[in-house]
Amino acid sequence: MSVITADGLYKIFGRRPARGVDALRGGTTRAELREDGLTAAVIDASFQVEPGEIFVVMGLSGSGKSTLIRMVNGLIPATAGDLSIGDQPLSSMAPAQLREVRRKRISMVFQHFALLPHRTVGENAAYGLEVSGVSRSEREAKAEEALSLVGLAGWGGYKPSALSGGMQQRVGLARALAAGTDIMLMDEAFSALDPLIRRDMQDQLIDLQQRLEKTILFITHDLNEAMRIGDRIAMMRDGEIVQIGTSEEILNEPANDYVAAFIQDVDRTRVLQAGAIMEQPPETLGAGQGPRTAHKLLRETQNSWLIALNRDRTPRGVLWEDDVAAAVREGRDDLPWSTRHEMPTVHQDSPIAELFAESAQHASPLVVVDDDGRFQGVIPRITLLTALGSVNGNGNHDTSSDDHSNDDSSRGGDA
Repeated sequence: MSVITADGLYKIFGRRPARGVDALRGGTTRAELREDGLTAAVIDASFQVEPGEIFVVMGLSGSGKSTLIRMVNGLIPATAGDLSIGDQPLSSMAPAQLREVRRKRISMVFQHFALLPHRTVGENAAYGLEVSGVSRSEREAKAEEALSLVGLAGWGGYKPSALSGGMQQRVGLARALAAGTDIMLMDEAFSALDPLIRRDMQDQLIDLQQRLEKTILFITHDLNEAMRIGDRIAMMRDGEIVQIGTSEEILNEPANDYVAAFIQDVDRTRVLQAGAIMEQPPETLGAGQGPRTAHKLLRETQNSWLIALNRDRTPRGVLWEDDVAAAVREGRDDLPWSTRHEMPTVHQDSPIAELFAESAQHASPLVVVDDDGRFQGVIPRITLLTALGSVNGNGNHDTSSDDHSNDDSSRGGDA
């Protein structure tokens, strides 16, 4: 079941807002509605946020994203449409039920920290638990654990004024973590920070998410930030969601000219990942197969290298044509691992920008693996360079239809 479900949400500000919903459904534009004294903040928004997902709502000022997150938090009621947390519809909840959902299931991280200056860092981190009536000893323990998670162990006794801006935002994050909710709403949480601190906080969030698997709805106006941290992104314009997709889907298949114009300056090498450009080698050598089989496969594929795999599909090493041929001539049964070439492995989620230094240091193709170290594919040098060219040209980076396996520069030469 989805954690957050929105279906046809509208939020109209002004007198008789239901009249505005009817007008919009009948074809009236947002600008025309404004002439009647009604402001359409959110228009027919539908989306689902899955468990453990970072779902980013991205848009410029006035696009409706902040209104949307406040509707999810129950702070602003929807004019029309349905909004549910799990199987609980917010629209039909009594005020007491809504407060209980906010206390037990939803925590919020704000843009401007919202720390209480007269309280210590530890007390700020425990504040949500205090409001919920948790005992002092329990909330202090949970606050200390949360501060440790965000790298602020030992800072609990200080006042917020003793902390830098980035550290104060970590306290806000710790407060949300200490609450123990499964949903975190983050409204422009990092936008007030300097660029370097902001990137550090993004890294912190990604690391925490890998460990804690919270469900996060993240609001931002920064497309690079959205692309970097979001599992999926909803792009908003003038109150409407114009596209929902992964970073790669939005970069490669923009829904309209607005999205295409918005993404044209994105550094794609930092968004697109190894898994998007990797290719499958013509053959791989299985466990238990020796030099003669390797030699046969190399002859048939006309390739100069061959990836050997263990039984669990983890990569064992790269075999090179000359070494294999020598082993066959000598009648050897053991695989001739090269002493000249190492096997560079990269994770399938590694940004393309991080692959060039690794590729430049090795003649072997980059071997792509998943979280369990299992083989996923390879990235020969020519494939990486081709991807760079198409990324810089804002063209389609997909190399899956091109056969580079027999190209000289894919064989490990110093092209």
